[in-house]
Amino acid sequence: MPVKILPTRLPQGVQHKIGTSIGGLGITPNMISVVGFAGNLFAAWLITRDELIWAGIVYLFFSVLDLVDGSVARATGTAGPFGAVFDAVLDRSSEAIVLAACGWYFSERGEQIQAALAYAAVFGSIAVSYMRARAEVVGVAMRDGLFRRQERVAVLSLGLVFNLLGVAIGILAILANFTALQRFWMLRKELRD
Repeated sequence: MPVKILPTRLPQGVQHKIGTSIGGLGITPNMISVVGFAGNLFAAWLITRDELIWAGIVYLFFSVLDLVDGSVARATGTAGPFGAVFDAVLDRSSEAIVLAACGWYFSERGEQIQAALAYAAVFGSIAVSYMRARAEVVGVAMRDGLFRRQERVAVLSLGLVFNLLGVAIGILAILANFTALQRFWMLRKELRD
């Protein structure tokens, strides 16, 4: 049974208004994707500088741009396969870089268990997305799961802002990898049916 915690997208009417407003300014979806990626690079740098609260705020803000680029693409009629792949690659890279910065942060403090959990979280977040990509290759839609990108962004942002990074990384390491396995079993069931 699919598990949904947060909505995958904004309501259609809201998406269209946002998309037409931003698209009307001449801003393209790919520009938004690049700005979101650059903002998350900045968040990763802030983590390495021990500016965790600011890193959490920056990470959350620029990750929310992921909700905007698709809206602009649909509203302006510029949605296409290249833009979808470009956005997905930048989203995965952003998340991996921020989690790797967390691993570096813990390593610098000699907190090897937390560093290992950060790298396990990187693996889990990539595995969740990879399961979706592989499912789509064989014609199965795979957007469900316990701990998708929205949940991962929320947990990591809260962990950074409230100085609970170790707890957040532990949650991410466990639940992201669990979600990858969950998607694997969902795909297995779908293909057997």
